[in-house]
Amino acid sequence: MKAAIRQISLERMEILIQNAISNSRNNPSLAQRQATLAKKISTKYRIRMPYHIRMNFCKKCKKFISPGVGARIRVGRSSVKSIRITCGFCNHTYRKIISKAQ
Repeated sequence: MKAAIRQISLERMEILIQNAISNSRNNPSLAQRQATLAKKISTKYRIRMPYHIRMNFCKKCKKFISPGVGARIRVGRSSVKSIRITCGFCNHTYRKIISKAQ
């Protein structure tokens, strides 16, 4: 029973995030609501969000940011290759390291 609930909730979170990404340009409030619902599903059933879903949320203000719409994405030019993501709502910048310097 638990495995079935987990599978259904993961599928539902995937669908909601895909819809939120597609609606982010035309209707940002609807996209924000869909992403919030996906987050509520994960907390209700105590399921950790997959990484590709988690990276669409700001680490500071916890709002849904779709690439290019609610966030600015830049590639770092230092020895440590990273992507810098700046939230469009709270201007918080965080990095995702692509590869370490060798």
